[in-house]
Amino acid sequence: MLEDILKEKNMTMYQCSKLGRIPYTTLSEVVRGKTRLEKCSAETVYKLSKVLNVSMEELMMDFIEPRIDFETFKSNACHFIKDNGELDFIVVILQKDEISKYWNKKWYPEAFYLLAMVDYLSRVNGIPLCTKYDEIRTHSLKKPLYPRAVMMAAKLNEKFDVRDKCKQEAIPEFLRFNIIESEIRNVY
Repeated sequence: MLEDILKEKNMTMYQCSKLGRIPYTTLSEVVRGKTRLEKCSAETVYKLSKVLNVSMEELMMDFIEPRIDFETFKSNACHFIKDNGELDFIVVILQKDEISKYWNKKWYPEAFYLLAMVDYLSRVNGIPLCTKYDEIRTHSLKKPLYPRAVMMAAKLNEKFDVRDKCKQEAIPEFLRFNIIESEIRNVY
């Protein structure tokens, strides 16, 4: 992630080291993955955050917010909608810019799922699409991502592959990103 931020800021490791007064060797080992950022001193993380103009939390995001199972992620999103409503879901996701957060972390299934959900809920509620994510909309997952239950059913009965039927019934906004999702409202 640090390497991505450096590229985004158009900054070399050497420049970052000099501007932040961080030993080049320390920075190099973190960027190359030889040293984990969470093992660095608070002072090093603070200096990095200042020179890169990002919060310490953003630098440490992968350690603060561990990645959860994708099925649990989907369930959490659907439960949020059930508990708070479709419009509140759209507002919260867009205000917190959750899609960009996941995209920047390269957690593409989560970013695509939230964007598909926002796009779908926008369509069914007659709300114009948020154009901020048009660039992300040009991408998709390389392989179809089916619900775990569908994959288990396909393995149990190889003669009747349920994947084709599920793909045909998928919500278009999800299918655009190669995510097979047909139901977001019936959660328990």
